[in-house]
Amino acid sequence: MTHTFDKSKLPSRHVSVGVESAPHRSYYYAMGWTEEDIAKPFVALASAGNDSAPCNTMLDAQADWAREGVMAAGGTPFRFNTITVTDGIAMGHQGMKSSLASREVIADSVELSVRGHCYDALVAFAGCDKSLPGMMMSMLRLNVPSIFVYGGSILPGTYEGHDVTVVDVFEVVGKYAAGACPLKEVHALEKVACPGHGACGGQFTANTMACVGEAIGLSLPNSNMAPAPYKSRQEVAVAAGKQVMELLAKNIRPRDICTREAFENAARIVAATGGSTNGALHLPAMANECGIDFDLFDVAEIFKTTPYMADLKPGGRYVAKDMHDAGGIYMLMKSLAETGLLHLDCMTVTGKTLGENIDEVTWNPDQKVIYDAKTPLSPTGGVVGLKGSLAPEGAIVKVAGMKRLQFEGPAVVFDCEEDAFEAVEHRKIEDGQVVVIRYEGPKGGPGMREMLSTTAALYGLGMGEKVALITDGRFSGATRGFCIGHVGPEAAEGGPIALVENGDIIAIDAEAGTIDLKVDEAVLAERRKNWQPRQNDYQAGALWRFAQNVGPARKGAVTHPGAKAETHVFADI
Repeated sequence: MTHTFDKSKLPSRHVSVGVESAPHRSYYYAMGWTEEDIAKPFVALASAGNDSAPCNTMLDAQADWAREGVMAAGGTPFRFNTITVTDGIAMGHQGMKSSLASREVIADSVELSVRGHCYDALVAFAGCDKSLPGMMMSMLRLNVPSIFVYGGSILPGTYEGHDVTVVDVFEVVGKYAAGACPLKEVHALEKVACPGHGACGGQFTANTMACVGEAIGLSLPNSNMAPAPYKSRQEVAVAAGKQVMELLAKNIRPRDICTREAFENAARIVAATGGSTNGALHLPAMANECGIDFDLFDVAEIFKTTPYMADLKPGGRYVAKDMHDAGGIYMLMKSLAETGLLHLDCMTVTGKTLGENIDEVTWNPDQKVIYDAKTPLSPTGGVVGLKGSLAPEGAIVKVAGMKRLQFEGPAVVFDCEEDAFEAVEHRKIEDGQVVVIRYEGPKGGPGMREMLSTTAALYGLGMGEKVALITDGRFSGATRGFCIGHVGPEAAEGGPIALVENGDIIAIDAEAGTIDLKVDEAVLAERRKNWQPRQNDYQAGALWRFAQNVGPARKGAVTHPGAKAETHVFADI
């Protein structure tokens, strides 16, 4: 349905209406737009498309398909691009310090482009890790009618008759280091693990945040789990272009959708799917854009009461394609809703409530991926929050698929990931130890690196659940094993993790939600007197700027005050 819009109430009036806009209109004529086109609402199509990695290679095409939907529904589309940093390629070296900072750059760049060109609505396309929350943060910051579209996951590779993902490649590196496989196995696996376009197939960060997009109401129902190569991705893109015009006509905005209750729904889905611990970093950051207090401890409280329902990698057996074939995230929410754990009256981009959307879904008892909420894989979520003397501001661990939920042992301490990886590679880590990697937090890194190379190598060595690993940095959604991240306060701020010494006993209980350093307070007080802040190697450029502005992981590692400090919202200019 095509609506009639009053441009005098829309941001694009500043660049398209009145005599004073004649210079602006001359640019639109130069691009082939007609007078009728210029009189319509302007819709931004923000794409994180690029050739850096397969996660992003289909996004520009999808954004271009969305043009059809926008134009069919009475709008004029304008595509622009933003950056991504692809974690699978940035992993295991200094490049990973750019990953989290890229989330802020993505949100900022989309904001600036929309502000500068006075767009009335936004459809955002992302495929890899931080680009998903970055896009959703920009939507919430700008608060123009918006829809988020995920580019879709990669299809699984096949090796020796079973499905494989890029995580298998990371882990075979450790296997090779242990002398447990020949080099030719590494080469054979790396060539088949990623067979085409799309983001990593397991319930890693990208798919976790894609599920969040649907659960929080910013994405069309059952749109995000379809793999990138599926023809339905074109249908989703066109539908998003059409539907954003409906949202504009009804003035339904992202902050109308993303209430506190919607954030609670999203946190439930992270836990129920055994999703990435990064979800507990990105949800607080998104909430900051709305002026909603929703930190790591709020997320962790929800995790405690959420059943773990989806048998997805890395802790389970299946990938995103299987989740899609089983009915997608709405199939899971269909069962979860019956437990009373979802807020069903939250608005979504369909213009209907979450409950109304779920009512249109029929439970599929024949699929094997999604367990009924009444008989889940485990009664509590696949992700757990921790707190204790080692982490007064919290920490987080992914327990999906783990058999061991308690761990106590002596610390072996490293002040950067490279030193820890070298120790793992040279088999200097012993069973029963607690590996501590510090000065990798938001400020200290800077950039809060993920540690997949190290954790995967441990798994490849057969030590995945024989040691624990603790960091003030992050873990990839692909990480498995007893790996605790987001420890706060971070070492760079003088948190307790900065005071740990080799041999100190650390106790972790993922059932009780505790993480404690078993050292007398008097001893810690003496160490604190001798502690000196450290200067990182990034004293200029984007990472310096990030380190100067970034807040604690507990609150999402954000770099600005958020909606609470706003004096105006862009949508109302």
